[in-house]
Amino acid sequence: MIITTGFNPIPEIVNRARTLAERTGCLYAPRAKLSMAKLVDHYGDEQVLVVLQEAVRLITPEMPPMEFHPSMGFVRAKRIIRGESDPLIDAAGMLPGDSVLDCTAGLGGDSLLFAVTGGEHSRVTALESSLPLYALLLEGMSQYVSGQIKVNEALRRINVQRGDHLEYLKAQPDNSVDIVYFDPMFRVPLTDSAAISPLRKFANPAALSAESVAEAVRVARKTVVLKEKALSGEFTRLGFTELLRASAKTSYGVITIDNRD
Repeated sequence: MIITTGFNPIPEIVNRARTLAERTGCLYAPRAKLSMAKLVDHYGDEQVLVVLQEAVRLITPEMPPMEFHPSMGFVRAKRIIRGESDPLIDAAGMLPGDSVLDCTAGLGGDSLLFAVTGGEHSRVTALESSLPLYALLLEGMSQYVSGQIKVNEALRRINVQRGDHLEYLKAQPDNSVDIVYFDPMFRVPLTDSAAISPLRKFANPAALSAESVAEAVRVARKTVVLKEKALSGEFTRLGFTELLRASAKTSYGVITIDNRD
């Protein structure tokens, strides 16, 4: 993947693009006067992340450009700020100050909910294995402006990491995080959502493993949470208690543990 800018970028944008390329191990490609097609041809890479003044855009073959945006996560975050409940937060039993490991960050909407709920003393890590999505999250969460100060602050607090969740969990100490969360990509989609469909190109299609869940139980102090289709056999297979919601197509499954001191 290459990282570039729009035409005639100001120095700040160039510096951001260079810094992002260095942090992600990608190639920084000065845009100059090159069209996107010529840039791709010149550098021989079809995946391009474009850093702009008010956006970051991922361009890949045969797909519309994908920009960072918290989407429904933003709507739900505003509800949490207003004092309303949220099914994910309720399932996780999260309290202000709790720490969370989101093992399947995607575009970071659920990490945002955890960060808003947890407040300034919480620690939320968003783990993503896909390099393009990781780079999109890094830039987006550090720069996106939502119009809601508390949402912006929450985005900045999220610690974005790249890695395979099983390997990452294996490297963590026992009882080192309050909540571990899994939201694997459904192998058969419920809908052709405009927000979710593009992620399928980058998603790991493998089922969540029992080994990953066992490691999560070892690492977590309070709960391990799984999002899946309602009445999915994955909850039973992996040892989660499903929390059914009226008329909802998805459920949260919970393993409640007490590894707190």
